[in-house]
Amino acid sequence: MSLTKKALKSKPVCKVTFKVPATTAPGASSVFIVGDFNDWSESSHPLKGLKDGSFSTTIDLETGKSYQFRYLIDGSTWENDDAADKYVTSPFGTENSVVEL
Repeated sequence: MSLTKKALKSKPVCKVTFKVPATTAPGASSVFIVGDFNDWSESSHPLKGLKDGSFSTTIDLETGKSYQFRYLIDGSTWENDDAADKYVTSPFGTENSVVEL
């Protein structure tokens, strides 16, 4: 998995690209990014399937903050991002990925 951050000079926003490789979601039909930036919605931020079987999306996030998130694959499998800036324990006894901007 990967995270790419690109800060904008014109606004206090960072374009963050989230990518899930085909090896993490083999044969998946859908991947969503779910986090505190979208009130943990399991349907508001789909990743686009790419020809190589990976999934990707870019989201504008406010700089100066950190955001918790996870990937939801095919509506049932939760994955963290191995490229996250850090991990924090969730209220459910698992860990959430964190991106710091």
